[in-house]
Amino acid sequence: MADEDQQQAALSSYDEVLDVADRHARAWLSGIRERPIPPRLGPEEIKDRLGRTLPEAGEPPADVIERLAVGAEPGLIAIGSPRFFGWVIGGTQPVALAADWLVSAWDQNTGLRTITPAAVAAEEVAGEWLVDLLGLPAASEVGFTTGATMAQFTCMAAARDEVLRRAGWDVETAGMAGGPAIRFIVGEERHGTVDLAGRYLGLGTPISVPSDTEGRIRVDALRATLAAGSGPAIVLLQAGNIHSGAFDDFGPAIAAAHEAGAWVHVDGAFGLWAAASPRLRHLVAGMDAADSWSTDAHKTLSVPYDCGLAIVRDGRAMHSALSMHASYLQATEVGADPHEKVPELSRRARGVPTWAVLRSLGRAGVAALVERLADAARGIAEGVAELPGVEVLNDVVFTQVCIALEEDEATEALSERLWDEGDVLAMTSRWHDRAVVRFSVSNWQTDAAQVRRTVAAVARALADVRAGAV
Repeated sequence: MADEDQQQAALSSYDEVLDVADRHARAWLSGIRERPIPPRLGPEEIKDRLGRTLPEAGEPPADVIERLAVGAEPGLIAIGSPRFFGWVIGGTQPVALAADWLVSAWDQNTGLRTITPAAVAAEEVAGEWLVDLLGLPAASEVGFTTGATMAQFTCMAAARDEVLRRAGWDVETAGMAGGPAIRFIVGEERHGTVDLAGRYLGLGTPISVPSDTEGRIRVDALRATLAAGSGPAIVLLQAGNIHSGAFDDFGPAIAAAHEAGAWVHVDGAFGLWAAASPRLRHLVAGMDAADSWSTDAHKTLSVPYDCGLAIVRDGRAMHSALSMHASYLQATEVGADPHEKVPELSRRARGVPTWAVLRSLGRAGVAALVERLADAARGIAEGVAELPGVEVLNDVVFTQVCIALEEDEATEALSERLWDEGDVLAMTSRWHDRAVVRFSVSNWQTDAAQVRRTVAAVARALADVRAGAV
């Protein structure tokens, strides 16, 4: 076969398999708003549908994609539903999905500025826009990670190395053993990924500081904790408590930490986006004085999984903690390469869909998106509070709503009824030693109509629970 014929055959094979994928993707997206949210089959049943035995001879690519789409469909959860409130997981905006399809087709390994300039350019512009939107110091650098867990790891790696450097210890050459102990100070109600990132970095069990009833770190207790010890310290603050949505009092807390020589990191997986709204940015007042910040684009900004954001004021500290160099890597002469801002040397161009969403929405559109989510949370809280026996436990300041019935058993039953019906999904948790049903509003399509539908679904589930208790 001539080279030209081979090339045409290769292009045709892409066309056929992508047509199958496109057909199934469109069918999934067209039904996402109305389909039941929970999966219908479990992992073992899906394994049977996909085929458990590796075939001796391969199958045609189009047949493989058909098998995958049809076989997997009953095991998919409708995370993109505007009534999915199980976790802070939003749907994908159309422009972000289209950009992500291009990212997969382009297949750029976004590590070096000189090798993949288009992907790096989109990512660096997106990073500059993000820093501006969030009101952070203009020179801050942004790394695109898998999610908030690795974003926290990235920022805390920079923090660990820097506070040890200030104490006269070079962790890069000497390691952690024998070096000064780092006081890793966190709020009592921090997210568990904070502890996880600290464990990865060898920081040990964190020092827990009491929180108030909404989960905000108590600044007086933080001051006392800092005064009780000495030496290098990292203080973790929070923008958006996972249950209440509450924000730490950043101005006094950061001032207290900096007076003690600590590095301050703000975990803002979903809450940091309040800074993009003129109406809501008072919630994060003073947080720009911190040393690093982490958040997710795949939450509030509605880009596809996975895309976390690690933002560090001092780029030098970031690069020093994360970079590697080798003769075969064509390092840039100007600025930092993307791999010097994240734990991975090889990764996809996560910043491209982020650029696309920001370009599509603009400053006003991002603010409107954030405010719509907060308004929806408030609407859900007000609606369910009118139902008999339902108590809203938190001060709804942002996008989280926690409710409970009189007894834990009834609260858990309410969540189970919602799952069984499938129109709304909200998961149970424990807060203040009570079972709660937690609504995390994070889907860009959750509007007033979806709020009304959500409240109606809770009312039906509540009626079922009450009837079953009789």
